[in-house]
Amino acid sequence: MATTLFKFCKPFAIPIRIPTKRSLIIRTCLTSSSSSQPCIPSHKLWLYNTMSKNKQEFKPKVEGKVGMYVCGVTAYDLSHIGHARVYVTFDLLYRYLRHFGYQVCYVRNFTDVDDKIIARANELGEDPISLSRRYCEEFQRDMVYLHCLPPSFEPRVSDHMLQIIDMIKQILNNGYAYRIDGDVYFNIDKFPEYGRLSGRKLEDNRAGERVVVDSRKKNPADFALWKSAKEGEPFWESPWGPGRPGWHIECSAMSAAYLGYSFDIHGGGVDLVFPHHENEIAQSCAACNQSNISYWIHNGFVTVDSEKMSKSLGNFFTIRQVLDLYHPLALRLFLMGTHYRSPINYSDVQLESASDRIFYIYQALHDCENVLSQNDVAIRVDSIPHDIACCIDSFQDIFMSAISDDLLTPVVLAAMSEPLKTINDLLHTRKGKKQELRIESLTALEKIIRNVLTVLGMMPQSYSEVLQQLREKALKRAKITEDQVLKKIEERTAARRNKEFEKSDAIRKDLAVVGIALMDSADGTTWRPAVPLALQEQQLSPM
Repeated sequence: MATTLFKFCKPFAIPIRIPTKRSLIIRTCLTSSSSSQPCIPSHKLWLYNTMSKNKQEFKPKVEGKVGMYVCGVTAYDLSHIGHARVYVTFDLLYRYLRHFGYQVCYVRNFTDVDDKIIARANELGEDPISLSRRYCEEFQRDMVYLHCLPPSFEPRVSDHMLQIIDMIKQILNNGYAYRIDGDVYFNIDKFPEYGRLSGRKLEDNRAGERVVVDSRKKNPADFALWKSAKEGEPFWESPWGPGRPGWHIECSAMSAAYLGYSFDIHGGGVDLVFPHHENEIAQSCAACNQSNISYWIHNGFVTVDSEKMSKSLGNFFTIRQVLDLYHPLALRLFLMGTHYRSPINYSDVQLESASDRIFYIYQALHDCENVLSQNDVAIRVDSIPHDIACCIDSFQDIFMSAISDDLLTPVVLAAMSEPLKTINDLLHTRKGKKQELRIESLTALEKIIRNVLTVLGMMPQSYSEVLQQLREKALKRAKITEDQVLKKIEERTAARRNKEFEKSDAIRKDLAVVGIALMDSADGTTWRPAVPLALQEQQLSPM
């Protein structure tokens, strides 16, 4: 990389629309002294780094503190579940780091100035900034539904023109960009290391997404830092005339403004590796030779019939469409059921299975909570039976090793089966109910599962509330009311009483077909959501 042109790394001014309190935090949140010293985690975290193409032990630049920037949405429509996967993935990483003692400054931006936003606003006859603001708010609602914690900062492009313009000035001054009729382009021929993240050779590069090929450019792959104003588009004044920033420069400018030129983690979907993140590296290094990001983390695609889910392909499901029929925690579990770097194929059977599993988890914990609420037992380590202690220790060990090994959530979710089975045995089997120190065992088992669910972002405020919501979603998918289900149960009970077993079995099967399972016990018959019969058969059929 050429470095002779760098003279200095000029600090960014704080945008005037950012509150004073926040201004004191920006760019110092990772380095300022604090009365509460960060905990230094004793275990090791390994993350796959797209730059090095292998897993590396995570070592933050500042001990005990982490700076993380994740590329946010371009806000012109409701977000789809491909977006959900990105932000659930990095929410998990955020929760992991915080849980294990790191102080984290998590920055996730909004793109609210973009060609797509302008095109959509023109279609609707709406102001682009106003339209984008509305969809930013809708996105934030989606994140709340999905149990994603709010980032430390959520900067928007429209609030950071000063930083963007300042960075473009630096890039021009350092000889890495050129001007043409009010436009400013990055000259990739001046940056020999272009392509090191994606592995692409310079001669193989194309113009890239959102970059219009322009015969005026020195290299067809040169990308816009600043676009001159066009009629009917929003614009800002700059040294090169009125215009607006290119897509890539915004993240370089905002990450530097909030985290400095050198920080720990930069994340996003794998589709951003090229050209977006490749261009970010080039811009940031061209603006400051001290620019350095330690770990580039990327999640895999959500696919539909093995094709990437995206708005441009028109094969996407919005988060809202999915949540209309499935509980948010079922969607979160579905997304975590596949390792974040692997592609995940969206299907009804996968969502049904996730919904069924989440109901099982919370039903077991709800039943456990009911029993524990009737007992007040102080737990001592030596008061738990040996087999229960071994079950807890094994689950804890698997959780720690799997989650620290590049966030292996499928392993954690699978390992949860054993303590849940043990809880159900203690609650419902004759042998379990007679188990010595049963209440102490249930208390300890519920606690470890609750702790793990908290790290996974899957701990609800109320078990009973989420179970009721899961039932309501199942009824909606089945296109049946609870009163109708209860009436069917009464009909079946009468049929069994009259020994009309064929009719009784037909009622059970009819409900099972639409995803309503009947549960018989000494106290009568109840119902619970289940994977619809046809989808169960689909699960069992060979690929």
